[in-house]
Amino acid sequence: MAHESFEDEVVARYVNERFVAVKVDREERPDVDAVYMEAVQAATGQGGWPMTVFLTPGKDPFYFGTYFPPEPRHGMPSFRQVLEGVDAAWRERRDEVGEVAGRIRAELAERAGVYGAGAGPGAPGEAESEQALAELARGFDAARGGFGGAPKFPPSMVLEFLLRHHARTGEESALAMAARTAEAMARGGIYDQLGGGFARYSVDAGWVVPHFEKMLYDNALLIRVYLHLWRATGDPLARRVVLESADFLLRELRTPEGGFASALDADSVDEESGKSLEGAYYAWTPEQLTEVLGVEDGARAAGWFAVTRGGTFEHGRSVLQLPRDADDPEGFARVRAGLLAARGGRPAPARDDKVVAAWNGLAIAALAESGALLGRPDLVEAAARAADLLLAVHLTAEGRLLRTSRDGRPGPNAGVLEDYADTAEGFLALYAVTGEESWLALAGGLLDTVLKHFTDEASGSLYDTADDAEELIRRPQDPTDNAAPSGWTPAAQALLTYAAYTGSERHRTAAERALGVVGALASRAPRFVGWGLAAAEALLDGPREVAVVGPADDPRTAVLHRTALLGTAPGAVVALGDPAQASEVPLLVARPLLGGAPAAYVCRHFTCDAPTSEPAVLAGRLGVRVEE
Repeated sequence: MAHESFEDEVVARYVNERFVAVKVDREERPDVDAVYMEAVQAATGQGGWPMTVFLTPGKDPFYFGTYFPPEPRHGMPSFRQVLEGVDAAWRERRDEVGEVAGRIRAELAERAGVYGAGAGPGAPGEAESEQALAELARGFDAARGGFGGAPKFPPSMVLEFLLRHHARTGEESALAMAARTAEAMARGGIYDQLGGGFARYSVDAGWVVPHFEKMLYDNALLIRVYLHLWRATGDPLARRVVLESADFLLRELRTPEGGFASALDADSVDEESGKSLEGAYYAWTPEQLTEVLGVEDGARAAGWFAVTRGGTFEHGRSVLQLPRDADDPEGFARVRAGLLAARGGRPAPARDDKVVAAWNGLAIAALAESGALLGRPDLVEAAARAADLLLAVHLTAEGRLLRTSRDGRPGPNAGVLEDYADTAEGFLALYAVTGEESWLALAGGLLDTVLKHFTDEASGSLYDTADDAEELIRRPQDPTDNAAPSGWTPAAQALLTYAAYTGSERHRTAAERALGVVGALASRAPRFVGWGLAAAEALLDGPREVAVVGPADDPRTAVLHRTALLGTAPGAVVALGDPAQASEVPLLVARPLLGGAPAAYVCRHFTCDAPTSEPAVLAGRLGVRVEE
């Protein structure tokens, strides 16, 4: 619509003469998107983007739609016809318009707080966890991985739940669903087989042809999922995906200020046609492979990457896949490097340089954990630098978050719940891998804001916007995951993690009450509360609290610390400190060395097993996979 209608001089003149045009970036203002999308769905039974909404001066919606073509098409009116009809209604039948707007506002008001009844004192228990697993199994695509049919989105939050459930219960079907889905995505076209990183979703059920846009949140979430799969199984493919995708973030999404940009576009200029086409940067023909690699390596590459004469994509081109590992690893590495270098000479997709606090929080957690577990200190450093940017640019003097920045300059929009939750999650992960207590304190400050400004004290439910945010037609509130986790359940997870470090009953109770809504949705819609189900697994396991104490320069301390981080116990927290130095972290208080040697304490609710200085003993207590 931007190209077809908004940039048309005649249409634009008509709009500007009769309307106040407001174009909303849903990434900048997810709260505005949420409330009006709810109105669209309530009125029409469906929604989607682009979303077109006509409002009264009081912000009340009265007419809706999604895409309107420039000319009448397939029974749809043109955008110009819609504008003329709305203008006539506003001038000639304003009373009717007011009545419609009033009915819609009333209906939305009735929906307000609908999730409050679902939240309550109890989080999901064993029964709800098993019901969710059974429902997921019913919708699982055993042949191709994932859940349901086309289009298929990476089920990142559900995979995290499945891995945690397996770690806690030993249920093999949970691990099998997670592993099958992860492998199918990693070998499919949704994964960039040359440069690493995942596209937004697959248009087919087999993960072959993606929508080529690459989003920061998808890649941050998937890096962590594949890391946790590797941690549980030792799968070399999962490890490779983690490192390649992390390198993709650093190479293509990191901004000069140290943050991470939101996305890469799906389309770019195709060198042959000169037109902007989706996937032009990523797709190949056999002839192009031969041109870059020569006849012999070109043919081998076509076999390895499933590039066919007919093509798997448009214009006879194929999206690169990797159905099986290459039979010649050295030759494969050479071919892959050659193709990546050649692709670098193509016109690249544009980058959205907007830095979103929530998505950077997810990236910080993923990079910090990956760097610590896979021996990549540069990834931990990148995570810390991104966190420093959030502190310098996004965190105000009053301790409130701003949602976005660009070129190191803060945007005007207040942070929403997911910004606080995901940023706190990132800071908590940084504390676990570095032992720097300032990260824990900063996470606590953000979570205090969640408790004060986003929480309904009566029900324990959470709102997407703060109580002092700009007033909309209703205060948005949604606990269900979409492409990224809902702010509600990551907030619950972060509250639980903080409570495990500090012993704060206030934070633990808030987490349990917030997760009450997950119990109500677990059996009906588990695919949309995966993050909440994962948090519930942590509650069911304790979560376990691990205090590692010892001098920072003692290699035995480092071994115990890494062993603790390798633990698969769901939601386990890891604190690191030196007893010779005073700590502000309650989990580390009164945890002495063991006979003068570094030690680890494994606790639940601050009640601890006997400390140990033996990594093997610690590994057994935390479900660490024994490495060969």
